[in-house]
Amino acid sequence: MERREFIKIVCGLVGTWPIAAYAQQVGKLRRVGVLGADATVWSSWTAAFVTRLRELGWTTGETIDVDYRWTGGSSSRASDFTVEFLRQNVDVIVTYGAAAAVVQQATTTTPIVLAVASDPGAGLVTSLVRPGGNVTGISIQQSKLIGKRLDLLREVVPQLRRLAIMANAGYAMTALEAKKAKAMARALGLEAAWLEIWQSGDIAPVFEAIRGNADALYVVSDALIAANRTLIATSALSARLPTVLGYGDYVAAGGLMSYGPNHANLFRQAADMVDKILRGTKPGDISVEQPSKFELAINLETAKALGITVPESLLASADYGVSEN
Repeated sequence: MERREFIKIVCGLVGTWPIAAYAQQVGKLRRVGVLGADATVWSSWTAAFVTRLRELGWTTGETIDVDYRWTGGSSSRASDFTVEFLRQNVDVIVTYGAAAAVVQQATTTTPIVLAVASDPGAGLVTSLVRPGGNVTGISIQQSKLIGKRLDLLREVVPQLRRLAIMANAGYAMTALEAKKAKAMARALGLEAAWLEIWQSGDIAPVFEAIRGNADALYVVSDALIAANRTLIATSALSARLPTVLGYGDYVAAGGLMSYGPNHANLFRQAADMVDKILRGTKPGDISVEQPSKFELAINLETAKALGITVPESLLASADYGVSEN
């Protein structure tokens, strides 16, 4: 064999190696672990997530397997389920802000995608543009929405003077939002108090403490709140407290109103990131994204029960709501 022919054959073989490796990767069943807060709340969001994956070419049971675990806002459950996912050698873990720190403590190599997070810049990523580690996702930037929510409350409750703020004291980001909400409310001339909760059992006593001592309630969203949204909504109604929160499922559960991003869209964005990771992009090279749109939801049945007349201008700007019977 002449040298020229030998070089040509070898080069041809080398050219086939990446193709063969890619074919092996494509044929592999990829595993995604979803570590969520509450199955009921997340069901419509994860449905959007799976639908988007399908649009991107991933078929459940054929090319991808999505496994779900629910923490109920418990960090110990988040830790246990993370260990379980790592034993299963999942390719990506999709989760929320409060659980992300727990997951990252267990692994610095398995990619983590935040579908719901207030501010992942708090120790989870180096920067929003270049996360740099094994975490990326969507940043809701809740603290930037505080002023809008306070304006909504003042528009619906013109006599607002005393504001109660309910937040999970065990999560740094919700504690930060509570402090900012308290400061901004006071800057508007309102009396404001942060009512700390650490677990589900703290919610009922908090409502007993503020009954008759507050004109409205600002609820800071997180996994603990999501898992107890119906209890909070019904307790607020019983205490005759108008409430505002960050996502529409709270309104569907009986809360007065919410202002925040469309979470189904957030999970579609998360699916795009998972797709990139499964195709070889490092999570540290995927910029953290932010919601493109925020929605206002109003429960007119709750408003009627509280004796509140929602201004027509506010109704006109609402994206959706629960109508009166």
